[in-house]
Amino acid sequence: MAAVIPAVTKLSARIIRVLGCNPGIMTLQGTNTYIIGTGKRRILVDTGDADVPQYINHLKSVLKHEDIDLAHIFISHWHHDHIGGLLDVLDIKDKTKYTQVWKYPRSEGESLPDGCNIDFLKDGQEFTVEGATLRVVHTPGHTTDHIVLHLVEENAVFSGDCVLGEGTAVFEDLYDYMNSLQEIADLEPAVVYPGHGNVIHSPREKIEFYIQHRKEREQQILDILINNRQKQFNEKELVRMIYTDTPEKLLKAAESNVNHHLVKLLKDNKVAQFNNLWQYNDICKMI
Repeated sequence: MAAVIPAVTKLSARIIRVLGCNPGIMTLQGTNTYIIGTGKRRILVDTGDADVPQYINHLKSVLKHEDIDLAHIFISHWHHDHIGGLLDVLDIKDKTKYTQVWKYPRSEGESLPDGCNIDFLKDGQEFTVEGATLRVVHTPGHTTDHIVLHLVEENAVFSGDCVLGEGTAVFEDLYDYMNSLQEIADLEPAVVYPGHGNVIHSPREKIEFYIQHRKEREQQILDILINNRQKQFNEKELVRMIYTDTPEKLLKAAESNVNHHLVKLLKDNKVAQFNNLWQYNDICKMI
């Protein structure tokens, strides 16, 4: 069982974690939001869900007790459990009067909360507040706008939903996601602060596990299709054969993951698709 995450935790001299108080199947104990820096003007990473008074009260308490104003708010990606609480945070007006809000643009176009200005980030952009330098790394895959933030002073990475403190992540594009995992691995972080779950103190092992896990899932799908060359399968059938120990409530998300694997395999010319059914592509053996 995962260790319980307190509502507020001082993780280092320059990092305070405030739990979003929005537990759920996909959010685990809740969304982790992080206050970064050592001076009066600091950075907040993510804002949790909308309409969660418990989270806002905890955040207010930290900002008041530490005498902190928010210079910047960074949104790791557009999902509601990371951007939904933005207006509620900005409503702490004595602490956000001069706050700039940032996120990376979505390739599908934006649907942003009304009533606030959001500036768009660029890959490699750097921001500095007292005690902290953050570099933006665009890591698409979970979503097209997903970023991680590299804290130079501690060689730490705030990984959003790209790498989680427990379990594995879902994604929109497996090809991009695998590349993003490798990009995080290439940073060789000493520690990873995830968007959900506890702090990851052995990032290399965790990321290697993620990469290997995806390769194994891909091979499981291929093995079923290869051993049933004359049959065609939908995602639900493949999930029932592969995710045998997965709780029923998570099988829908598993179907989405299997679909992304199949799309990647289709690009690799290893499977064929007929009317939303999938089959091993014997032609690929001759290429």
